Amino acid sequence: MKKIILNLFLIALGSNAFAQDAISYQTPPKAITDLLLAKPTPSVSIDSKAEWMLFSERNSYPSIEELAMPEYRIAGMRINPNNYSPSRQTFINNFSLKNIKSGKTIAVTGLPSPLYAGSVNWNPSETKIAFTNTTPTRVDLYIIDVATAKTTKVNKTALNAIMGGGATWVDDQTLLYRVATKAATLQPTRPLAPKGPTIQQNLGKSAPSATLQDLIKSPFDEQLFEFFATSQLVQNKAGVETPIGKPAIYSSVSLSPDKNYMMVRTIKKPFSYLVSAYGFPSVVNITDRTGKVVKTLANLPSTEERPSGNDNVQNVPRGFDWRDDEAATVVWSKPLDSGLIKKNVEYHDAVLQMSAPFSAEPKELFKTKMRFGGVSWGNASLALVRENSRAKQLSRLSQYNPTTGALETLYELSTNDAYNNPGFPVTEKNKYGRQVILTTDGGTKLLLNNPTGASAKGDLPFLAKFDLATKKSEILWRSQPGSFEMVTDVLDPQKLVLLTRKESQKDAPNYFIKNLVLRVADRQITSFTNPYTQLEGVSKEKISYKRADGIDLTGDLYLPKGYNKEKDGPLPVLIWAYPREFNSAADAAQIRGSQDKFTTISSGGPLFFVTQGYAVLDNAEMPIVAKDGKKPNDTFVEQLKLNAEAAINKLSDMGIGDKNRMAVGGHSYGAFMTANLLAHTNLFKAGIARSGAYNRTLTPFGFQNEDRTYWQAPELYYQMSPFSYADKIKTPILLIHGEMDDNQGTFPINSERLFSAIKGHGGTTRFVYLPYEAHGYRAKENILHMLWEMNTWLDTYVKNAKPTVAK
Repeated sequence: MKKIILNLFLIALGSNAFAQDAISYQTPPKAITDLLLAKPTPSVSIDSKAEWMLFSERNSYPSIEELAMPEYRIAGMRINPNNYSPSRQTFINNFSLKNIKSGKTIAVTGLPSPLYAGSVNWNPSETKIAFTNTTPTRVDLYIIDVATAKTTKVNKTALNAIMGGGATWVDDQTLLYRVATKAATLQPTRPLAPKGPTIQQNLGKSAPSATLQDLIKSPFDEQLFEFFATSQLVQNKAGVETPIGKPAIYSSVSLSPDKNYMMVRTIKKPFSYLVSAYGFPSVVNITDRTGKVVKTLANLPSTEERPSGNDNVQNVPRGFDWRDDEAATVVWSKPLDSGLIKKNVEYHDAVLQMSAPFSAEPKELFKTKMRFGGVSWGNASLALVRENSRAKQLSRLSQYNPTTGALETLYELSTNDAYNNPGFPVTEKNKYGRQVILTTDGGTKLLLNNPTGASAKGDLPFLAKFDLATKKSEILWRSQPGSFEMVTDVLDPQKLVLLTRKESQKDAPNYFIKNLVLRVADRQITSFTNPYTQLEGVSKEKISYKRADGIDLTGDLYLPKGYNKEKDGPLPVLIWAYPREFNSAADAAQIRGSQDKFTTISSGGPLFFVTQGYAVLDNAEMPIVAKDGKKPNDTFVEQLKLNAEAAINKLSDMGIGDKNRMAVGGHSYGAFMTANLLAHTNLFKAGIARSGAYNRTLTPFGFQNEDRTYWQAPELYYQMSPFSYADKIKTPILLIHGEMDDNQGTFPINSERLFSAIKGHGGTTRFVYLPYEAHGYRAKENILHMLWEMNTWLDTYVKNAKPTVAK
């Protein structure tokens, strides 16, 4: 394969001299390479009757050449200018079908070659499956006939997938989708000279904005966005495409349950230079099936006018959606506090509805004391209403009777209290084909599925019955220690026939049919094998330990194959983590995850290095807990130190980790954590920080869960920024960043400036810029090179570190 040259700013290993090197892509040791490139297990989609199963095989990693294809970055999106589609997608490269009753797997025929498929969905009767296929010049729509396993292309006009790809089934023969209105070759041409300067202004309004990337920056960008985002909505019935309405920039299109109306949200000018496309001014209309406007629900301003702060919203209607239990009723909410959560009012939101023919005034359904978070609809006497407070980390679920208007709280708990989360209501299709809440025992009980099932023994998923009168749950089934099994679907709620996904440390995830009433042996319906044979023999254990202040912590410890601590002694260690904020120490102490899960490989994870002789502590808990009436971040650095010390001491006390050979690393907020630990402690021999934000003044209107602005808490922003203490970072730190990072706040300049600051103060650092990569890395060559960099850094500064005592 042709090697592409990387421009890497680096400090040469073992040298204090600064250099700019041009080196070819490198590959890590074979064990790491083989793990990364192992063929992933197919994704599975099963029909509601458990008769047919669709297997979708995905491409592993695109080549750097694919990432280097033309791309426009405008309006918060990344667009392929040649085919009206997003430029960065993960595609399916093969389909197959399995008849569950016969056990026979059938190859799907007639697929495009090569296949770059996406947006897969079944028709209402589950006899057909629609998907899109993306080529270099267009996006097309195909249908798989399940009975024959044959594929047919159904569109004539190329699809426009810029603002949402795929198709919506109206019925078994009819599809709705958006198509391009002009050939991509007719796109506007950038003028050699602009007509004038680019100007923005604000006339006295408060308009705080998040630090978004890839935004519109010029009048020409506006032209490009309008050209590519404009599409024509069409109906395809038996292969005949009929235009619906006029071309527009469709933000969303959704059918009413009875399929007689559409709720259409379209974007209008002026386009914003401060927010992404979905935050542009828009109009929400109800139309008939021909596209004729029946009712204008709202003219919404740009979201750049949203006030800063958790739980604050714009003083406009929001959350327009259809009621799933009625033919054509739209529901939305509006703030009663002008959008400002700290306003002293009894109720903060009101929820309203309007029904066809949409000529009457809106009807108020109920009010909420916290921010309205949505409704799950059941029937004329049951719906479930969610309220939440991000600032208080609080969630409430209430039972609502749409007929009487009665609203009764079922439970209220911390959003971080996983132990007491009762689960999610099981749903069923109603007469409109919409998913609504399933009830049992004469409508008095719900079935709740908790696919996590957090407990003091680790995650143990369960299925329960919830009594609406007593507000208590009865667990019907729960996964047992030794394996991790979760309910993916309830096939028969009366006979309690379940579809489950089961795995263990040694067994790859597979699907089973389980009968809780008859209690016959589970029937296995897939036979996936371990794609990561290189990890066989690697041990995994969820370890528990305490912080110096008494808070319980956990982490997933992986040890190399054949390791014996009595014979081999303490190992070099890589601790990989991501901090989280908590208002409650009890919530922070809860155990998360399961040691009985099958170990899968993520390209961004640290498990590769267990093959190189390292002990790896993954998901090391790094809670930042509110204390003494303060907010969590008020003691951010102090708590990071407590977390790190506790992990290091635990591994050392176990006789597994060498205190003098410890490394810490993380991605994004985990990179921010890493740089802070190296700036404020001498606990580690090296650090690896990928795609982080290191100067919080570059995110002045808040970051992560911090809602205070820079001007409200300037000292906090300074103290939490490792850039402020770059002169203290003497521990070797490897900085890696995608040159086209698209994440909010993690601009590549963060790594550039931190590298320069550390270098300027004589620190040991290396900066790797990965070409064409966004916040998450995708190209095979880049990921392999990243793993080579990480492995080389760890070997140089950790595994082979000089034996000095950590302070």
